[in-house]
Amino acid sequence: MRRRFLADEVNGDTAALTGQNATHVARVLRAKVGQEYEIAAECRVRLGTITTVGDERVEFALGEEISTPDIVPITLVLAIFKFDRFEWAVEKATELGVARVVPIVARRTESHLAQSAMKRVERWRRIAHEASQQSRRVSPPVIADPVKLKEALSIEAGLKLVCAESEDQVLPSVIAQERRSKATDLHSVALAIGPEGGWTDDEINMFQGAAWLSASLGPTILRAETAAIAAIAVVASFSVLS
Repeated sequence: MRRRFLADEVNGDTAALTGQNATHVARVLRAKVGQEYEIAAECRVRLGTITTVGDERVEFALGEEISTPDIVPITLVLAIFKFDRFEWAVEKATELGVARVVPIVARRTESHLAQSAMKRVERWRRIAHEASQQSRRVSPPVIADPVKLKEALSIEAGLKLVCAESEDQVLPSVIAQERRSKATDLHSVALAIGPEGGWTDDEINMFQGAAWLSASLGPTILRAETAAIAAIAVVASFSVLS
């Protein structure tokens, strides 16, 4: 299987890797002119043949397009929690294919985390970029700037799901019911995961008032990052949707 890289620059039928990407290809992989890699650019993947190699820049001639599977775009609305675990969640959500991550300042988000979150966004984007290359994605997910919950409620998606410990019906059942009823466009999904301690009652009411469906992840209490990954995996299992 060929290695895949996200192009740092693309211009028509040429592309380039720069900075750390170029250094990795040139020094670690010891790439040579004429070698082929998969290059992801502009939301598609093409076969790239190396034309020049340098420590800071590797250039490619782009050839045939390589087919990639269609997946349901998932927007992860993720309440901000301890940064080390939040970063882990961003990395794993990227590997699982989420299209967008929207960090949320929730009622139970610790105040010092809420105040520092904006300074962490570029780091989260770098983590997502690196995880995208490792997992052979076509493009990295969008990592949005942190917002308050009210601003995220109007996110556009065919199906909007909020995971809540107080809900009796489990997530797979909720999705299956919506799929059977065909009352909802299941070709895009928004998935909301609360902070440590969960959503408050008024936040759940806000979700329900904005037409989000509540669902449980089972009888055990999960850490926020575990809940995020479990929920994404459940949604992804319904990714071949008609």
